[in-house]
Amino acid sequence: MTGFVIFILDGILGIAYWAIIISAIMSWLIAFNVINTHNRVVYNIHYTLDRITGPILEPFRRLIPTLGGIDISPIFALLIISGMRRFLIPMAANGLYPILG
Repeated sequence: MTGFVIFILDGILGIAYWAIIISAIMSWLIAFNVINTHNRVVYNIHYTLDRITGPILEPFRRLIPTLGGIDISPIFALLIISGMRRFLIPMAANGLYPILG
């Protein structure tokens, strides 16, 4: 049971990690007019990724100012998510094994 819970938590964090990366790359492509949000598919993908990553990035955006118009909050969010996946998930697994088996 514990292995399944850890698997789900790691999967959710992995999806959030890749959603932030794809959202950042897509925002650069939109800013440099490589892709256009007038295309309905591009707009829907961008909107969905923004809805997924917005709640994750918002606390970082409140704390970290933009540097010359560049939002560096995704970098810090990715560092936190990587740390959670590498350090906190194994610690949680060790704590959950005696409880859940």
